[in-house]
Amino acid sequence: MKNWPTSCTRLREHPAAAAWGLAALTAALALLSLGLGAADLRPGEVLRALAGQDPGSVAARVVLYARLPRVCGSLLAGAALAVSGVIIQTVLANPLAAPHIIGVNAGAGLGVALCSALAPAALLQPLAAFAGAMAGVLLVLFFSEATGASRITLVLAGVAISNIFSALIDAVTTVFPDALTGYTDFRMGGLAGVSLARIAPAAVLIGVSLAAAAVLAGDLDLLALGPETARSLGLRVRPARLVFLALAAALAGAAVSFCGLVGFVGLLVPHIVRRLVGGESRPLLLCSALGGAALLTVCDLLARLAAAPFELPVGTVLSLVGGPFFLWLLIRQRGGRTHD
Repeated sequence: MKNWPTSCTRLREHPAAAAWGLAALTAALALLSLGLGAADLRPGEVLRALAGQDPGSVAARVVLYARLPRVCGSLLAGAALAVSGVIIQTVLANPLAAPHIIGVNAGAGLGVALCSALAPAALLQPLAAFAGAMAGVLLVLFFSEATGASRITLVLAGVAISNIFSALIDAVTTVFPDALTGYTDFRMGGLAGVSLARIAPAAVLIGVSLAAAAVLAGDLDLLALGPETARSLGLRVRPARLVFLALAAALAGAAVSFCGLVGFVGLLVPHIVRRLVGGESRPLLLCSALGGAALLTVCDLLARLAAAPFELPVGTVLSLVGGPFFLWLLIRQRGGRTHD
């Protein structure tokens, strides 16, 4: 542990090395997740299944129809939620902010519930989730700008907004009991039963949003300097904030549309990755995407194996890790007198 600060400094000087390391870790975890489960498969069997060799074998069916969709889902959702967290924390200048804390995930969940009740089409769910997530983002942004709330107050407001959205989800599922099949699983977050067809529309939205965030990373660096400095450097602050929050809403909403109300990825990953690569937006976004993909993949694997033959919701695993981390952040913020 004594070499941890030195290692972090070296990685900050060479962010490409951190990115390659995280990419290798993510690939290894994905391969491990494809091979482990109720029926363990050797790496060779997994690779042959992915290559399309012997498509009628049991191993191929397990990999292609049971495990590959949830691994793809965990990679996409983890990357999306982590990058959404980076953007929200930067735009709101609040290290305690995250999609699930300030009501973005719950707003996306409300959008999915309404879409499932009124227009049940898989293609529309990511768009409905984006609309709900955007509503949550705008409410928090309005509260922040109108009241000049402190960091902790803003988090409490986000929790209140999240609870309001959750109550509305409960109301929708009460009036339309078939709106969300497996509502408990949706609320706790999980990837059981997800299919490639269900992921596909969300994958398009996530891919476009990640690419846009990478292209606009320079503007995000300016926003991180504070509104006055960014304005003096020629950035139109209000439109830029809205664009980035729309990207954060699109990422979180698309992830929620197929993995449910998964929390803490957008809080944990940005904090850890900042210690590795620093605060420059482009490497931070890239490494956060890889770190989020790795975190959700390993948590999904643990959820499947920890209580086998039963399966825990992946949201439960994340909460057991993320809850104590969030409490530590709260104590650190107040102890450092950075809450005003």
